[in-house]
Amino acid sequence: MRVETLRGDAIDAHLDALAGLRIAVFRDWPYLYDGDEAYERVYMRAYAAPGAVIVGAFDGDRMVGAATAARMEDHAEDFAAAFAGHDWPLSKIYYLAESVLLPEYRGHGLGHAFFDAREAAGRAENCRHAAFCSVIRPDDHPMKPEGARTHDAFWRGRGYRPLDGVVAHFAWTDLGDGEKTRKPLQFWGKTL
Repeated sequence: MRVETLRGDAIDAHLDALAGLRIAVFRDWPYLYDGDEAYERVYMRAYAAPGAVIVGAFDGDRMVGAATAARMEDHAEDFAAAFAGHDWPLSKIYYLAESVLLPEYRGHGLGHAFFDAREAAGRAENCRHAAFCSVIRPDDHPMKPEGARTHDAFWRGRGYRPLDGVVAHFAWTDLGDGEKTRKPLQFWGKTL
């Protein structure tokens, strides 16, 4: 296994693999994302921005996990809007967009490696804060698996806390639905 931080042109060769990982991993609880390759191609454009990174986990040449990050200013307006009225300037937030890892590779420290590399990239971009968001689903959601756990303890252990009142709304199609619906996403953050 190796973990590599990709920037600029090095990102292009891995966008298809990242899209496939996002579609596969986000099908599971709590995202229930009914992946769309056309959408993924458009979404990946955010990683062409200066300062954006993809931290890839590779088993040989195969990307088995990835975590992404970019300046909040360069990412989806839906996410930036959640910070209206918050005292963190958007220009100083490094957005930790997603972290996806195939199930058989979990529990071996790659989550920490993903956060370490993205936080280092944020500091290199002169950002003072790191933030990410997580979908909010009701406890009685019919697709919630028995024994489902959150990543809250892991995130808190890394020094992140939910940001009061900083909730984004973003639309995607859930498994079994025919159209996109907006979901609330709670932002977590910390000072770098």
